[in-house]
Amino acid sequence: MEIEKLKKWINESENIVFFGGAGVSTESGIPDFRGEEGIFKTINEYGVRSETILSHSFFIKNKPVFFQYYKKNLLYPNAKPNPAHYALERLEKMGKLKVVITQNIDDLHQKAGSKNVLELHGTLYRNYCIDCGCEYELSYVVALQGITACKKCGGVVRPDVVLYEEGLNQEIMNKAVEYISKADMLIVGGTSLNVYPAAGLINYYRGNKLVLINKSETSFDSKANLQIQENIGIVLDKAVNGK
Repeated sequence: MEIEKLKKWINESENIVFFGGAGVSTESGIPDFRGEEGIFKTINEYGVRSETILSHSFFIKNKPVFFQYYKKNLLYPNAKPNPAHYALERLEKMGKLKVVITQNIDDLHQKAGSKNVLELHGTLYRNYCIDCGCEYELSYVVALQGITACKKCGGVVRPDVVLYEEGLNQEIMNKAVEYISKADMLIVGGTSLNVYPAAGLINYYRGNKLVLINKSETSFDSKANLQIQENIGIVLDKAVNGK
């Protein structure tokens, strides 16, 4: 019944925005940071919280540990898109989905073929030297152990992601606000909506087709026009492809 309603709303809509989080990628084998088996729930060998290691100040002060942890726990270059990613790509091709706004840093939406993707927290697939600005692909980072050094100047090459204590890109945030405020349907999936300021973007939606797809409850459930607590890949595949 819920998926039939979702399918009906998708058919009726012409300006859909999708806002997604880590749950979109868990079905591709990338762990959710905050889930029951997530990275933040496990005790790491460095004796400090994962959030601390992935902070700007820790990166500046302790690069060897940062890079060792980051390369061991965050890189999944062999991960493949799942049915959720492909369903969204199909909606974009149909002209219904205008943008994917994601908190993920894994490039799986792009690998599935989505063209208009706003990456709120950046991406591991872009890397740059903090000294000369020279850019590198993920393959360069994966091939090296320890601190990634720039082959041009010898500086440190860091991932183009938003670390803790760093602000989000304001231009990307402004674009996300504009898309959401004009959407006739907003599909939110795979996120508990606990990470701000990203979660606050939902407040800019003015329509009456707010759909929340998440395996667990979220803080916005009471505001949703449709709530589905199932795997997002299964839900979107059925709603878009009828499987």
